[in-house]
Amino acid sequence: MAKNTSSSAFRKIDVDQYSEDNFKEDDGDQGGPAGPDENEVNSLLQKYPFLHYNTRKYMEALKSVLSNAPLGSKNQQVKENAVNLTLRVLLAVKPSQIEEAVNSLSPDLIDILMKYIYRGFEYPSEGSSGHLLIWHEKVYNIGGVGCIVRVLSDTRRA
Repeated sequence: MAKNTSSSAFRKIDVDQYSEDNFKEDDGDQGGPAGPDENEVNSLLQKYPFLHYNTRKYMEALKSVLSNAPLGSKNQQVKENAVNLTLRVLLAVKPSQIEEAVNSLSPDLIDILMKYIYRGFEYPSEGSSGHLLIWHEKVYNIGGVGCIVRVLSDTRRA
């Protein structure tokens, strides 16, 4: 049986502060990452005669670009540089190596990768759309529909 308490402390909450009219959008991280290190990524993208060595370097470049993505940054120039650098990495990977690269990523990095794939679809270049569709297929096979929903509903844009 419940006890009857005379406490009315719960009634002192101002419910008007939770009104929809007073809702303010989060500003996001002001000091997010400054973006990937372009010199490091460029050195990883250099062509070497050994195929297996290239594959490993491309995967390191991909992980570096995705883990340092400036998602919370307000600086558009930093974001554009990161998009261009990421697309260079994505287009440098051969279609036969894409599945291996996607399998080596964590679920959080897969979501970030999907953001950059969609961003690449916004500004296609010569031959990039077909390559990005292959990336999209492989990421979708790993991340599923949830990955796409998380990307489309996230307010932090790539």
